[in-house]
Amino acid sequence: MAQVKEYIGKVKPDWCPGCGDFAVLNALQRALADLDIAPHNALVVSGIGCSSNLPGFINAYGFHSLHGRSLPVATGAKLCNTDLTVIATGGDGDGYGIGCGHFVHTCRRNVNMTYIVMDNQIYGLTTGQASPTTEKDVRTKTTPEGSIEVPLNPIAMAMTAGATYVARGFSGDNLHLAQMMKGAIEHKGFALVDVFSPCVTYNKQNTYPWFRERIYKLEDEKHDPSDFRLGLEKSFEWGNRIPIGLFYKTERPTYEDEESALRGGISLAKQPLERNNLASLMEDFL
Repeated sequence: MAQVKEYIGKVKPDWCPGCGDFAVLNALQRALADLDIAPHNALVVSGIGCSSNLPGFINAYGFHSLHGRSLPVATGAKLCNTDLTVIATGGDGDGYGIGCGHFVHTCRRNVNMTYIVMDNQIYGLTTGQASPTTEKDVRTKTTPEGSIEVPLNPIAMAMTAGATYVARGFSGDNLHLAQMMKGAIEHKGFALVDVFSPCVTYNKQNTYPWFRERIYKLEDEKHDPSDFRLGLEKSFEWGNRIPIGLFYKTERPTYEDEESALRGGISLAKQPLERNNLASLMEDFL
């Protein structure tokens, strides 16, 4: 069995003291260790932002891509080498803002990978602007009189777009978060783990105490994650009670299962080069 220390990177995280992303990093390391996935068999892909620095702090293959582009990069890597455990990481601005289009289409394609979003409901790297998940009426640098926009609902969006594992965790409960990640990585299909990861520097509303007063675990109330309608209903629960845990899980063929080039079960990276030579490709298209 692997140890958590095997996944500790050589570079120490430089997030603000108290940032929720520290717990997300540790939870991911725990999940990989529990699943006994060797560092050389894991790839972590990110976009841009505070949370997207995570690949530099973990001992695994890493790729720091462009803002909002982690999912297409991760998809390409997974389709090229299906034997890799591919995990995309980033923040709510990166994933639900500029990367929202990629998010929706990766959900519907059901690519076999995991997406971990550190949702702090603010743009942290650029010092405190409103993000797609900032609550209505919250004051930020870009909304000094309070945000007039309704926040995006990532859980509902993932479910309706076709994701087959949709969960939410909280940085203040590391062991529970690690279990959500472990289940996501084990799942065959596209898995989202949205994480309440408080920004202690710029978001003074959605703090650790604020969440602790409101969150409850779906499993404690015997929630059935196979019930799509119930999961969708729970995704809109917000206010005095906010659920975390596994909202929805189902099984259906992945993109890799139905892609003709991968039906033999052999990764493109491991297929003989002559099967994909230029001459045969030209014959197919001309």
